[in-house]
Amino acid sequence: MEITRTHNIEDITTKIVGNEVIFGGWVEDFRKLGKMAFLTIRDVTGLAQVIVKDEMLNMIDGLNRQSVVRIIGLVQETKARDFKIEVKATKIEILSKAVYPLPIDPIGRLESDIDNRLNSRALDLRNTKTASIFKLRHYVLNSIRNSLIESKFIEINTPKIIGSASEGGANLFGLEYFGKQAYLAQSPQLYKEQMTLGLERVFEISSFYRAEKSHTGRHLSEFTSVDIEAAFMDYTDVMKVIEKLVVDVFTFTSTNCISEQEFIGNKIIIPKSPFEIITYSQALDELKKHDEEVEFGDDLLDSHLRIIGENHPGFYFLTDWPMALKPFYIHENEENPELSLSFDLQYGYLELSSGGRRLHDPEKIKSRLKEQNLDPKNFEDHLKVFDWGMPPHSGWGLGLDRLLAIITGVDNIREVVLYPRDPERLKP
Repeated sequence: MEITRTHNIEDITTKIVGNEVIFGGWVEDFRKLGKMAFLTIRDVTGLAQVIVKDEMLNMIDGLNRQSVVRIIGLVQETKARDFKIEVKATKIEILSKAVYPLPIDPIGRLESDIDNRLNSRALDLRNTKTASIFKLRHYVLNSIRNSLIESKFIEINTPKIIGSASEGGANLFGLEYFGKQAYLAQSPQLYKEQMTLGLERVFEISSFYRAEKSHTGRHLSEFTSVDIEAAFMDYTDVMKVIEKLVVDVFTFTSTNCISEQEFIGNKIIIPKSPFEIITYSQALDELKKHDEEVEFGDDLLDSHLRIIGENHPGFYFLTDWPMALKPFYIHENEENPELSLSFDLQYGYLELSSGGRRLHDPEKIKSRLKEQNLDPKNFEDHLKVFDWGMPPHSGWGLGLDRLLAIITGVDNIREVVLYPRDPERLKP
């Protein structure tokens, strides 16, 4: 069986009228009119109309929508309203028949809820909106890598199976590893800090895992994180890095993803820069004006962030968090030790990133571990690196899936993840 093709559908244009083409795709629709039939064939690049006449009709007997075909035919002009050209078939090969009925209608004539679509995700990708979301995800990843590489960052890959609770968190997935206790990594934090010793500026884009029983449209058990760590950079420096990265992503996709925006139904607007900066203390003052009594040192709840987000739509930094709310590796503000050199990047109420300056003095790290009831012995492999000449460094982690939800304008983060994992979903 021959399966190769000479053209993708996007390449079949008015420039090659009169030429023979061979292309493949799936049958999105077909109509029979007497001794003639019209097929609409789609591949990942576009949609084409195919004319089938006379004895050629026998080749499509029993053909169901979504079946995969290979077409050989001549490109010709058309009077069809929705197409600039059409292909007159000289040969049609059915490569794979689709069953009927299908579990979902990928064209969207019959709407399916998110769970049914996820259960048939591969078929759901034949929906132009869904496919456009994941094409856009591809372009976002491309832009992120280009932005960081241009800033002299080196891409790394850290372990996802680890031997200890690296950040002291309780929300870890445990597993048996050849007779030993192991965990799935919830972040690359300690590894990426260690990498600054020799590589100075590093980044990673990878999946990480948190065993949180959250049931919201913005939480997942497996998520994609973009992480950086940079030697000789303060927290304000890496804030500039993430701001540039976000603006670069929006600029790149708004220019290069025109059709994707149309199919998704969301126009990408480039955010204004520089992003607004508000402090934790300013946020408390704003909450008091809304009769929300939040004391210094209290974490900000979702309800609090929604109030602040209404006051600050779009992207903004929330800085100068209390040290008591931050992990052991975050550096204190030397002028006011109650405050940390840290930030969150917010989009309205939604937290996208958390970062800051890191401690690089091993004795200070040991002290902070004890303050947080963590045993320094469990961090010996990490701490010994700091005795080898650790440079001062800063970094952040960015939730890619949340960023995609903003870019595409969807409310449910599962829309931008191929096979999402949450407390209820382990298949497909």
